[in-house]
Amino acid sequence: MTTRLEHNAAATRYEIHIDDTLAGYADYSERTVGDTTVRDFQHTLTFPEFRGRGVAAELIEFALRDARDNGFGIIPTCWYVEKFIAEHREYADLVA
Repeated sequence: MTTRLEHNAAATRYEIHIDDTLAGYADYSERTVGDTTVRDFQHTLTFPEFRGRGVAAELIEFALRDARDNGFGIIPTCWYVEKFIAEHREYADLVA
């Protein structure tokens, strides 16, 4: 089983592919809050056949690392992103 994570900037989302099949994605929009450009994560989806395997967690961790590496803050509008950050406090500093 191969996993591929990517930032699909044209679609403003992060995607996870398992064996070349789209397994899930996390949508975001960008905006400015004060002096910081943020990515507002609005929705995370894992397709039913991939649920229960940690796919969403792997995807969100990738997205948060990418946001950090590129200087973005985040707004966790999506309940799953908010929950992930609450459980992984090393990403709490990203919240705008």
